[in-house]
Amino acid sequence: MNANGRTRSAGMGFVLVTLFLDVFGIGVVIPVLPKLIASFLGDDASAAAPWYAALAGGYAAMQFLCAPLLGALSDRFGRRPVILISLGGFGLSYLALAFAPTLAWAFVARLAAGVAGATLTAGNAYVADVSTEATRARNFGLVGVAFGVGFVAGPALGGALGELGLHLPFLVSAAVAGVNLLYGLFVLPESLPAERRRPFSWRRADPFRALAALREHPIAAGLAVALALAVLGQRGMESVFVLYTDWRYGWGAGANGLALAWVGVVAIVVQGALVRPAVARWGERRVAVAGLSVLAASFVAYGLADRGIWLLLAIAPGGLGALAQPAIQSLIAGSVPTERQGSVQGAVTSALAAAAVVAPLVAGGLFGAFTGEGAPVQVPGMPFFAAALFTACALAVAARTFRSVPAAADTERVGPNA
Repeated sequence: MNANGRTRSAGMGFVLVTLFLDVFGIGVVIPVLPKLIASFLGDDASAAAPWYAALAGGYAAMQFLCAPLLGALSDRFGRRPVILISLGGFGLSYLALAFAPTLAWAFVARLAAGVAGATLTAGNAYVADVSTEATRARNFGLVGVAFGVGFVAGPALGGALGELGLHLPFLVSAAVAGVNLLYGLFVLPESLPAERRRPFSWRRADPFRALAALREHPIAAGLAVALALAVLGQRGMESVFVLYTDWRYGWGAGANGLALAWVGVVAIVVQGALVRPAVARWGERRVAVAGLSVLAASFVAYGLADRGIWLLLAIAPGGLGALAQPAIQSLIAGSVPTERQGSVQGAVTSALAAAAVVAPLVAGGLFGAFTGEGAPVQVPGMPFFAAALFTACALAVAARTFRSVPAAADTERVGPNA
């Protein structure tokens, strides 16, 4: 293996470990963060609910505001320093949460964690840097696997640690981030050579201007909109899943934990084993369209399932919808020159963060409106039908983008990995 091949291998391995550990660290605190908030409010769960929603929204909002800035910095100074500084920021934010004396302190710490979310922006840019056209979709699929494993393992460990002590999961997450930082200091090579970097610009760091600048890359612009619409549906569904299954099937925490783990396992198998052969046989465009189509249909099936067993059975074929995101991310990365990956990935992250802010509000509002006592008709699956509609819109946007831009424009990258 030549030096370039070793750099790609070491870099991909590190980024996958980094993203896994980051998501794992986030997942560890999910079961106990509401309890931490309630501890500042006299252990009143009802009073804690709006604050928990505010912390979740604030985290996503900071990602929206700061992702383009950190992406532009990675284009100027390289991916490695941005990723490492981000890991340090994550570790400090978890320590701040562990020792937070007040709710305001916890809120500031959570906002800081949102700023440190550059691991996603710089990590995706890193994956694009070290991928070839043949491996790009597979590598983004592996990123999805890292996320899936982290979200399955993190909450499981967090729940167990929370039984031992409310602050222990935050300390463990801080330690995980610290170990990852040390690992990166000694292992992670830089993926963006000095001659391919470009000067920093505050214009590209502005999230609104960064989103507008996507128009310079028609494939990236259209697919960023499609991906944001799909995420709007997906995150909305996730935000009401437990409420839905409790209301409709009477599931408790144990049943919901198993069901969510089943979703994660299916996604891991699809993105880890099926992305590469599917893209090799049908191409990224067809896989993206097929994945979005299956995803929309699966949301309809979830909303129609009047028994829990039907929902569980629908998860397996519906999991094929997980093919869409790595195919779309691969197309976005492939249409952008190496030196602009950070800025474009930052803009895409901002778009997805904006969708993550809106999604729980829409899904939660629909669930309440169609299950409450004053509902004109009881339709508990309405958030899932809305998710299907958003995904259908994503499919329409992707199809229109593909019609308007020839397939030859999918790969415009320059550099040694092209």
